[in-house]
Amino acid sequence: MSEGDEAPQREVFLPAFRMSATEITNAQYEAFDPSHKSFRGYKGFSQADDEAVVMVSWEEASAYCSWLSRKTGRSFRLPTEAEWEYACRAGTTTAYNTGDTYPEAYWKVQENTRFKEPVSLQVAQFAPNAWGLYDMHGNVEEWCFNNYDSDSKAVRGGSHNTPVRFLRSANRSGSLPEDRSVLLGFRIVEESGEKVHLEADENPLFAEPIPYVIAPVDGTPFYSHNHQPAVTWLPEGGLLAIWFSTDAEAGREMVVLQSVFDGKSWSPATLFCKVPDRNMTGSALLTLDSGDILHFQGVGDAGEWKDLALAMRRRSGGLWGPLHYIEPEHEVRHQVIAGPIVTRDGRLLLCCDAGPDGEAGTALHFSKDGGKTWEDTGSIIKGIHAGIVELKDGRLMAYGRGNAIDGKMPCSISADGGYTWTYSATEFPPIGSGQRLVLRRLQEGPLMLCSFGPNGLFVALSYDEGASWPVQKLLTDGQQRVLDGGAWTGTFTLDATHAEPKGYLACTQSPDGVIHLLSSRVHYRFNLAWLEGK
Repeated sequence: MSEGDEAPQREVFLPAFRMSATEITNAQYEAFDPSHKSFRGYKGFSQADDEAVVMVSWEEASAYCSWLSRKTGRSFRLPTEAEWEYACRAGTTTAYNTGDTYPEAYWKVQENTRFKEPVSLQVAQFAPNAWGLYDMHGNVEEWCFNNYDSDSKAVRGGSHNTPVRFLRSANRSGSLPEDRSVLLGFRIVEESGEKVHLEADENPLFAEPIPYVIAPVDGTPFYSHNHQPAVTWLPEGGLLAIWFSTDAEAGREMVVLQSVFDGKSWSPATLFCKVPDRNMTGSALLTLDSGDILHFQGVGDAGEWKDLALAMRRRSGGLWGPLHYIEPEHEVRHQVIAGPIVTRDGRLLLCCDAGPDGEAGTALHFSKDGGKTWEDTGSIIKGIHAGIVELKDGRLMAYGRGNAIDGKMPCSISADGGYTWTYSATEFPPIGSGQRLVLRRLQEGPLMLCSFGPNGLFVALSYDEGASWPVQKLLTDGQQRVLDGGAWTGTFTLDATHAEPKGYLACTQSPDGVIHLLSSRVHYRFNLAWLEGK
């Protein structure tokens, strides 16, 4: 028996991952949150150390993953639905990984009862599946990383005290993220840092460039100047892009618009954020391991973009919370730059222009508590609109626009978390008006720089933490196209020897490995195999 929310089947490409053999137990969870011991034996369930932990919300399960990641220096999170089902099936295509029936010897009160009948939730009581995973059918339902719909998080596996059909490999359920229940626990996955060698990952990809700035169809304010994008991937699939739309960059009419990419096309623009009669220059997006998304925004106090306060809001469970100030003074050092990051020790790093002058450099703001409180380091990164990465040894490295050193783009390095910097010249040409670079680490490991040279937009790769950049490639597949770059770029020709001449860049890499690079109007899609010429 299948249900309507289990179709249609579709092909999914997964990065390599490892999954915990059992659900997280009381003993494991209470190493993170000792206070949770008060729930031991709640309604007669989950008393012992080796029983699956229950009464844990989605946010708390995600917080456990973040804590374990910081503690171990590895990368843990909740499994996606696709990962969960792939691991549960362990190569089977039947209703259960045991076949078309689930042995009654494994049942734990598999029926609806008026009052839930207490039963042992001890993990690994029964035989594992073919891949060594226990309790994928029943015991407790398990939180997944992604959304079921706009309100609920996905839940898989079924539990005790429910009919056996809800234990099938394909069965999908959902719960509000704040839900705590004796039916509901979780297991975790570790991202291995390696890619599964699937055909889609090995084949070079350079997709047709397409516009992402699509005029609204619902009366949303839409002006002549659309510029300064930010982009991130959505845990439920697809991309979210935002940008400002205005007639004048110092105008009070400025709005922040959004569009969503479903894998094939971008939706018409709709309103994303607006403080009435205030300038809205500078936006950034960041998807966290928990699945929450942070939106950072500059907000003016008059028409100018030179005096901005720094604001933030959070999307959790598919819903955006209120925009609130995290640094409320209207002053310089608050013009947000796309591309915030999370360091290995859990700090959030956000770059903002240090002033309106093209040689003012970049300010660095950080949070140690997941975005609740923020601090400005007071330091200067060379170049405005800087991109920043954390190196494997813990140092920070940033490249920026302007502040050229010996006629080259400047590099800034900090060994103390961003409070002080040393500066040197890179091998790359400086960039100027109408241009903004991207510097980020790809999920496969190399550093990637997207910037502009004499022939236009290029991409470079470093395998030694920025010491050298042996791969440098124009962002073109050689086909001749005439494209509209929007904003300050306008119409340009893309061919074998010319790429986009300028634009403000923003970038994200989706879990399938595809690199999504936005300029001021154009969406480029490519992968590491294409960059490396495979």
